[in-house]
Amino acid sequence: MIEYIFSFIVGGVITTAIVYFEQAGFPLVSRLAALFPVFTWLSYLFIGELSGPEAVSRHSLFVLLGTVFAWIPYMFVIYYFAPRWGSARAIIAGIVTFLVCAYVFIKVYKG
Repeated sequence: MIEYIFSFIVGGVITTAIVYFEQAGFPLVSRLAALFPVFTWLSYLFIGELSGPEAVSRHSLFVLLGTVFAWIPYMFVIYYFAPRWGSARAIIAGIVTFLVCAYVFIKVYKG
């Protein structure tokens, strides 16, 4: 249970730091923090401890391929529609796009 609490706290701290640095006029730091793979890093530490390095390897391939099929379309939708529809609507459209693409990818993935 302590792993879950730790993950939750670290995730919240990183998210808060990203927003803070962007608002404080440090977009480079904010963007670097946003790109840092904190969630996979922590997840893989715990998966490795509980299930071993082979599970980490299998999961990382799944995430890598999933990034191409779901994350890239998600980000493109936000990039393209934010100036046209506003941030909130573009993010909602991006999330819907992500969920559809991720669902299709998970159904097709044979790893």
